[in-house]
Amino acid sequence: MFNWLMDPDVWASLLTLTALEIVLGIDNVVFLSVATSSLPEKVAARARRLGLGLALLFRILLLTAIAAIIALDAKVVALFGVALSWKDMILLAGGAFLIYKAVVHLHEEVEDHAAPEPIGGALVHFGRVVGQIVLIDLVFSIDSIITAVGLVRQVPVMIAAVILAVAVMYVASGPVAGFISRHPTTKVLALAFLLLIGVALVADGLGFHIPREYIYSAMAFASLVEAINVAASSARRRRRAAVAALEARDPPAAGRDLH
Repeated sequence: MFNWLMDPDVWASLLTLTALEIVLGIDNVVFLSVATSSLPEKVAARARRLGLGLALLFRILLLTAIAAIIALDAKVVALFGVALSWKDMILLAGGAFLIYKAVVHLHEEVEDHAAPEPIGGALVHFGRVVGQIVLIDLVFSIDSIITAVGLVRQVPVMIAAVILAVAVMYVASGPVAGFISRHPTTKVLALAFLLLIGVALVADGLGFHIPREYIYSAMAFASLVEAINVAASSARRRRRAAVAALEARDPPAAGRDLH
């Protein structure tokens, strides 16, 4: 029954599918980091853990309904002359939601004020963040599940690849969220990424596929520029701290050195 476990092609498929799931999960890591940025560190970690756990459960349930997933590509409605499937409508809704969230958070960053406390307090806010993580993960998982169905025939292999990819997402989301928290300017960059991803999802839903290589290349270049900017800012802070310490210890000497 489990002879396929000894098949090298199965293991190659597992590694390939896991790598693809991790790459497709980059968008999810960005959203996780932004969605939990308004929560305290310990609460944010709990929200990521719970949200990804529920998302993993739903992904596995979707994988067991392979026929239904494949049927999502069937056109069911026409809108303004464009035939849409259930998959297209899910991508459109998910993309519109990401654009909305990115614009709202960017407005908060530009206006420099915090969002009002949601009705119901911290518990409702926590539940809302977890729900958003689950919903967006399901939107992102549509492509990855269809990719899994196209690459692998064994459902256990698909489930194993999804579990490994979600584990990597969970491990990566903590450091990414922490980095964004320590360097506030990177939050604007992450929000710009979300806006870009949302536009790409809407385009996919309308039948205009944007190659993900272009998107990830742009994100990588922007991240490199921001990393250089963060390093330069840290260096300037260290120099100012060194000068301040020198002036505090020996004001006359510090004044001569500065001239």
